[in-house]
Amino acid sequence: MKILIIGLGSIARKHITALRQILPQCVIYALRSTKNPDQVDGVNDLFSFDDALLIKPDFIIISNPTHFHEETIRKCLSMRCPLFIEKPILESTIHAQAIIDEINTHQIYTYVACNLRFHPAINFLKNYISNNSPRINEVNIYCGSYLPDWRVGKDFRKFYSTMANMGGGAHLDLIHEIDYCTWLFGMPDKTNSLLRKSSSLHIDAVDFASYHLFYNSFTANIILNYYRKDSKREIEILTEDDTIKADLLNCNVISLNEKKILFSQDYLISETYMSQMKYFIDHITNKLQPMNDVCEAIDVLKIALS
Repeated sequence: MKILIIGLGSIARKHITALRQILPQCVIYALRSTKNPDQVDGVNDLFSFDDALLIKPDFIIISNPTHFHEETIRKCLSMRCPLFIEKPILESTIHAQAIIDEINTHQIYTYVACNLRFHPAINFLKNYISNNSPRINEVNIYCGSYLPDWRVGKDFRKFYSTMANMGGGAHLDLIHEIDYCTWLFGMPDKTNSLLRKSSSLHIDAVDFASYHLFYNSFTANIILNYYRKDSKREIEILTEDDTIKADLLNCNVISLNEKKILFSQDYLISETYMSQMKYFIDHITNKLQPMNDVCEAIDVLKIALS
């Protein structure tokens, strides 16, 4: 297989690690934005889109900053090959329908990468809800971590995450929580949100986001932030009989009422990238549309931006 990567940052390198284990013989190309980039072993550098057209890739990974996604997707559609797009799919929904229409016209397989769908604790909850159909009264989802710790030794104010004009902000960076909420419980009937940038980080982008997703019989509350020093990533499901808490950082699920562990597994988050890539390759190889295509991802984006 020949794979083209557009945007060779830290997330792309995780995808490269997964590709080398799944497809050891694959040939990886990267479209670079500078003439003297840092070299990545085993990656062939390209410096123009015309060069990229000539290689005729089997699929394309789009992992450049979010504000370039719309232009990049439009260019890549001319290659008529599957697209693996890093989340969030776009920074705005203004031209989203036109992109959806063109993708549908040419029947292009798309997948928007939300790797937490492959987290074992999330998958346990998915099966638990499906098998038990509990009466849910409330859902609380929380994701908070300290942005300056994301890349130790580097000035966090130079991350695209801190720059609103590059598609940064907790509401987009941490869109995983909205995504897996809708994956577990379906799309809500209505939503409301609060987006702020008022913390001591003093950054240009949103550093706090709060959402209420209203379902027929319960409300899902989501809080996202960039400034929590003791990282926390959890989901609570309050049923009429129990409170089920999933800790995504420690990969376990606990029944608080029964005071017992329902699920626990030694797991590294890096494994989700492997599972995700294998899923995508299996689907496009068998000519099947993966989950979380552009339509689904844009519905989630609309909630994030609401």
